[in-house]
Amino acid sequence: MELQGAQEPFDIAIGEIVYAVFPEEKDVYLVFKEGKEYVKIVKDTDTSWLKLNPETELPMFGMDEEVNLIGKKIDEELGQ
Repeated sequence: MELQGAQEPFDIAIGEIVYAVFPEEKDVYLVFKEGKEYVKIVKDTDTSWLKLNPETELPMFGMDEEVNLIGKKIDEELGQ
């Protein structure tokens, strides 16, 4: 089991789109899409992820299928 700490950025692919994922703190990830900063997400539950407000970094509740797909791929990449 890997210690929590400095994790290296990694790429995930959903369909034709490749996202660059930069771990920030526990369960918080900054995601780039097509080379541009796209969204910051946080793991809410085992199956649910939330987008963080870009200005306040507070969770924005509401179903976002793309955010959940990105989160699921992050979990797969990290073996969780």
